[in-house]
Amino acid sequence: MTRIGYTLSSEEHGPNELVDIAVRAEEAGFDFLSISDHFHPWVSAQGESAFVWTTLGGIARATDDIEVGVGVTCPTVRIHPANVAHAVATVDEMFGDRFTFGVGTGENLNEHVTGERWPEHDVRLEMLDEAMDVMRALWTGETTSHHGEHYTVENARLYTCPDEQPTTIGSAFGPQTAEWVAETTDGLWCSGPKAEPVEAYEDAGGEGPKYTQLHGCYAETEEEAVETVYEYWPNGSMPGELAQVLPTPAHFEQAAQMVEKEDIAEAGTTTSPDPQDHIDSIEQAIDAGYDHVYFHQIGPQQDPAIEFYEESVLPSFQ
Repeated sequence: MTRIGYTLSSEEHGPNELVDIAVRAEEAGFDFLSISDHFHPWVSAQGESAFVWTTLGGIARATDDIEVGVGVTCPTVRIHPANVAHAVATVDEMFGDRFTFGVGTGENLNEHVTGERWPEHDVRLEMLDEAMDVMRALWTGETTSHHGEHYTVENARLYTCPDEQPTTIGSAFGPQTAEWVAETTDGLWCSGPKAEPVEAYEDAGGEGPKYTQLHGCYAETEEEAVETVYEYWPNGSMPGELAQVLPTPAHFEQAAQMVEKEDIAEAGTTTSPDPQDHIDSIEQAIDAGYDHVYFHQIGPQQDPAIEFYEESVLPSFQ
């Protein structure tokens, strides 16, 4: 059975507002929530970027049953994996069996802030693999020491620790990372209705849940929705690996000058007010092999989008 979720965009909304959106989404009948983990927004117009682990504590106490995941954290450069393990263990305790930890190799935008070098992808994947070893050792609740190529941990123990290893889902776009995700984590995390990551993940033996995010904007007219996306999320229409390598919101704003409004639809962003177009977008992701599909409403108008999905989209998947 496909589960339908909703995005909590840390780049666009403050922490208290995100808690309120989470409550409203649970009331509307969404199956799960995904919250982003960023140090910076992509562009300054988005305007926010709270510390996700603090926000998650508020969501844990304000919601009752809805599942919540981080989509996704990079536990390698900006924050030492021992500290990420500490945060995950605490949040997992607060949510009980409702929490999912998403991991990925990250973006320079968020990770360069400590002054560490931003390595190429193969090295980042090595770092992520070692970080997972560190975190899983700590999640046993045993005293842990680790002396590896990238990380050192000495006599560390998590006293607030879940009874079982937290569910961890790995982000992948290419076949190399998809193979690592299949071998190392409990499921696949992606963006867009791309079939290739699912095929690579399953070819490598992956059998876990498969998550993907669909970007869009619901408004009274398509023109209004396109204007909103163009203002708040031009980064979604940027090509190639720019999202992984550009270091600051200012650089993204410079690159966004190349984006035209016509590019928004070509990037797969749903801007139609017709419920069937949103239903079709979700069904396209399901056909590509995803069983957890969640919608990112771009821009400030969150309540109208949640109401629209509650009344006109979610009933098609219940």
